[in-house]
Amino acid sequence: MDIARPDLKKQKRRRLYIWAGIGVVVLTVAVVLVSRLKPAAPTVDASTVWPDTVKRGDMIRQVRGSTGTLVPREDSIELIPALTDATVVRIRVLPGTIVKADTVLMDLAAPEVEQKLLDAKLAVKAAEADNRSLQATLQSTLMDKKIAAAQVNTENTQDQLQAKTDEQLYKLGVIAGIAYDKSKGTADQLAAQHKLSLEQLELNEKNIEVQLASSQAKIEQARALLALYEKQSAALEVRAGIAGEVDPLPVPMQVGTHVTAGTSLAEVVQLGKLKAALQIAETQARDISIGLPASIDTHNGVVEGHVTRIDPAVLNGTRTVDVQLDGPLPAGAVKGLSVDGSIDLEHLHDVLYVGRPALGNENSTLSLFKESPDHKTAERVQVKVGKSSVNSIQVLEGLKEGDTVILSDMSRYDNVDRIRLE
Repeated sequence: MDIARPDLKKQKRRRLYIWAGIGVVVLTVAVVLVSRLKPAAPTVDASTVWPDTVKRGDMIRQVRGSTGTLVPREDSIELIPALTDATVVRIRVLPGTIVKADTVLMDLAAPEVEQKLLDAKLAVKAAEADNRSLQATLQSTLMDKKIAAAQVNTENTQDQLQAKTDEQLYKLGVIAGIAYDKSKGTADQLAAQHKLSLEQLELNEKNIEVQLASSQAKIEQARALLALYEKQSAALEVRAGIAGEVDPLPVPMQVGTHVTAGTSLAEVVQLGKLKAALQIAETQARDISIGLPASIDTHNGVVEGHVTRIDPAVLNGTRTVDVQLDGPLPAGAVKGLSVDGSIDLEHLHDVLYVGRPALGNENSTLSLFKESPDHKTAERVQVKVGKSSVNSIQVLEGLKEGDTVILSDMSRYDNVDRIRLE
């Protein structure tokens, strides 16, 4: 016969409650611990990142112009204007042709210039003839004046001798005083006439000089006008002026085109006299100054140069910086060639530096991944940087010499502080 034991049932139920409570507590603790665990570090293919090692030494600050062009220097361009209104009647040379200084590029026609040239030649001849006629007339008049002055001088000399003789005779009592006074008066009168004749002769000579100078000025004026029309006539054969290459004009000349004085007829550029025009970002161009050294890469050689001009205008976020080339151009370097260039801003001595990260500006704090010594993992560090160059940036705080950091764009891992490298 079974005997009922209610106390055993209570013990079993109590033990069940205890184990259930323990299970709940263990499960709760496990959930809390799991929730506090950091997510596993993501794995990154080491071959896809770009690492660099922090170095100490001298760093050259540079800015780069990745889009540049070889263009003619200002002193190598010869722009040929029309000297007078004319019509293009013949074109002998097309753009792109290599020419010499005396090569005729085109012929112009201007009948009115030829007529003016003929009139100017006749005017010069007439002025010269008038000058010769005036010289003959003035010389004849001057000769008459000289003859009259010579005659007065002769008479004056004779009367002076007579007066001296009469004076001696008067003192000896041979002649009366009245005779001596008359002789002396005549001599004094002729002396005065002789003086006046000399002054008149001098004044006449000066007047001749003035008249001849005026006549000569008319000749020079006629000759100057003739030279002008001769130059305009000669310019109807449009010559290159310098050896080089004929450049195309914005509006090309055509046979039959009527041009006015001052119109550009042609442009010739001397070969080899080129400069580099670099497009530099506006934010970087502010540090550039005239005279800074530069290197121009023509993709067939590098040429050293220096900055000669900084365009104040900003176009599409860039400014044009002109670099004069100090060395010879390599083969194939021609006008219009695309080039790259870098400009040295300054030399920083004994500084920490590293390659320039894909993201980040100078004088800021960057968030970079620093690799562990075994290069198996990388942890995020805050790095304060200073001045930057084309391919490097100065390290101020957060890294030391020998540290390796990842310079690639790691923005996809902004939510983690640690990665694994495999």
